[in-house]
Amino acid sequence: MRSDSTKKSFEKAPHRSLLKANGLTDEEIARPFVGIVNSANEIIPGHIHLRQLAQAAKDGVRMAGGTPMEFSVIGICDGIAMNHAGMRYSLPSREIIADSIELVAMGHAFDALIFMPNCDKVVPAMLMAALRINVPAIVISGGPMLAGVHRGKKVDLINVFEGIGRLKAGKITEDDLREMEGCACPTAGSCAGMFTANSMNCLTEALGLGLPGNGTVPAVYSERTRLAKQAGMKVMELLEKGITPRDIATPNAFRNAIAVDMALGCSTNTVLHVPAVAHEAGISLDLDDFDRMSKKVPHLCNLSPAGPDFIEDLYRAGGVQAVMKRLEPLGVLDTDVMTVTASSLKENLSRAEIRSDEVIRPLDNPYHQEGGIAILRGSLAPDGAVVKQSGVLPEMMQREGTARVFDSEEAATEAILSGAIRAGDIVVIRYEGPKGGPGMREMLTPTSTIAGMGLDRDVALITDGRFSGGTRGAAIGHCSPEAASGGPIALVKEGDKIRIDIPARILDLLVDEGELEERRKAFSPPEKKLSGVLKRYAAETLSADKGARYKD
Repeated sequence: MRSDSTKKSFEKAPHRSLLKANGLTDEEIARPFVGIVNSANEIIPGHIHLRQLAQAAKDGVRMAGGTPMEFSVIGICDGIAMNHAGMRYSLPSREIIADSIELVAMGHAFDALIFMPNCDKVVPAMLMAALRINVPAIVISGGPMLAGVHRGKKVDLINVFEGIGRLKAGKITEDDLREMEGCACPTAGSCAGMFTANSMNCLTEALGLGLPGNGTVPAVYSERTRLAKQAGMKVMELLEKGITPRDIATPNAFRNAIAVDMALGCSTNTVLHVPAVAHEAGISLDLDDFDRMSKKVPHLCNLSPAGPDFIEDLYRAGGVQAVMKRLEPLGVLDTDVMTVTASSLKENLSRAEIRSDEVIRPLDNPYHQEGGIAILRGSLAPDGAVVKQSGVLPEMMQREGTARVFDSEEAATEAILSGAIRAGDIVVIRYEGPKGGPGMREMLTPTSTIAGMGLDRDVALITDGRFSGGTRGAAIGHCSPEAASGGPIALVKEGDKIRIDIPARILDLLVDEGELEERRKAFSPPEKKLSGVLKRYAAETLSADKGARYKD
């Protein structure tokens, strides 16, 4: 056992003495040490209940003969951090979380690990750490929040964000908005739609690193507690059999996850996180891997924010396993891959059941013929841009419009709320990329305001920043190269024409190359005074098309 380096032989008497100071007996010290990596805190709704789940996981470890030891990691709630300076710190936290887990896990020579995330950057960070450390491990997320009910209609957090635009448009009153905010988030858990946290929890299951049910069993159900207990027992089986994360998260397993991503209509943030996770396993993924799969896999689940269903509906329909069972005949899955059940995906799917043909559409009756995400390229984004095409209205799939250019999210939001944006405009928000932000803020406030004001049928938004999984509409992000690196988005001027053609995967700035060359000669990015984490992140991060991860 790896932990023997901390406890075996007479030379380790001081180490054992310290362990006994924690109340451990000789019998407990002799057993395998299992680290319980818990992101519980009293800030994030998805994490508020994780201490209870951690206890269940520890119970499972003890039942199977191990000694659990819990340690904590940080987490940021993207919803609370949204639309202010705090959002610059969210994406950088992914790298810090992964690093901090590596430090603690390696410093204490754990034999196995159980990861307990439930929010946007925490899930990919823990996956990155699992593959980097590569001891037997399993992920048990905190699970999704139940949808709220407002005046007889199911709602979630995005309804509240879009309510701001509806209020500004005179469609609702302040009292209506306040009433909605009180019932949109009724329980603990990650927000109720297919936003980034739930997207990553579902893809963790599809990748094979989470037990069946990891992505969809509601946070407040006793089934989630039982799942945590099973994770504790199962990690001991993985340890006994010597199955590690890199045995599970193979190139084919990542392709399985991308296929599920397309069928579910996941957040565009998966295009940042999945390649960064794969990199930790020595696997190279790029934007084209997502686009190729998008052309093979239809969009089968119409989940909020794009559609009327919520994660709880997907759970009742059979969950991620049912989605994979639906995809099995398509030939895009490798079902021979190993999973944390210590069985193959094929064996897992033999027990899966599809319980709703409406929530999980048949292959011959999809919501859309292509997958949820598309990758656009062209003179505005030579290295690629990302759009959640399953959330784009048909009339916005092809559009030529007039650029309205803003150098920050705040400036764009002010213009939208003031009524300065009109039908046919294309809002361009730049200097919000990984380096330029720095931190690549999510643009949920401007996109939800556009949708709430009813402008999503006529207005598109393009940014070198990114979007919340709750974004819908013609919102095109990750525009690469970013403005701070001199990408073409930095050269756009007010009134320029831009062409968007999502089916053709085109994003073009309709400006003569000679004129662009003159603009390049005059270009210099704005200087920002940075310190601390953001200064280090801006210096070390790669571009969005590389997953916004640190340089090697």
